[in-house]
Amino acid sequence: MEKSYMSMFLLLIAISCALAKDAAKKETKETKETKETTAKPKLPQTLSRGWGDQLIWTQTYEEALFRSKHSNKPLMIIHHLDDCPHSQALKKAFAENKDVQKLAEKFILLNLVYETTDKNLAPDGQYVPRILFIDPSLTVRADITGRYSNRLYAYEPNDIPLLHSNMQKALKLLKTEL
Repeated sequence: MEKSYMSMFLLLIAISCALAKDAAKKETKETKETKETTAKPKLPQTLSRGWGDQLIWTQTYEEALFRSKHSNKPLMIIHHLDDCPHSQALKKAFAENKDVQKLAEKFILLNLVYETTDKNLAPDGQYVPRILFIDPSLTVRADITGRYSNRLYAYEPNDIPLLHSNMQKALKLLKTEL
């Protein structure tokens, strides 16, 4: 009889210890989560999505087309993904380059993290990051390309000088053609 009481007693101790450890883990995890949320409040995402907060960005493709046509400014569309390392690297280079940021003020700007139904915006496929220019007559400028033959509208962080040159080209063509 004494052996059975002793076995029951040891079993209860083992169960109590296991439950106490589990409760302590949960409490530590909740405390960590609380500290993380109070330490770093998440800022609301702007239309720039980090591509240049001081620039004026449009919300939709349709709005961008309308504004481009009525303001007689070219439209620059940046296709990217938030979780793509290539997009993130280009975004950082784009946002940090003062010349590109200054020149971007002369454009109607749109950055998209989703594809549109307009197939003209993917003339050589749907990849990211890619940057296309559209003139106020709503024509996609297929002649303004990056340096890659298999992804014509792709840019990398070290292509920022080429992107700046292409932005100037889009503005120059606007003056000569319209």
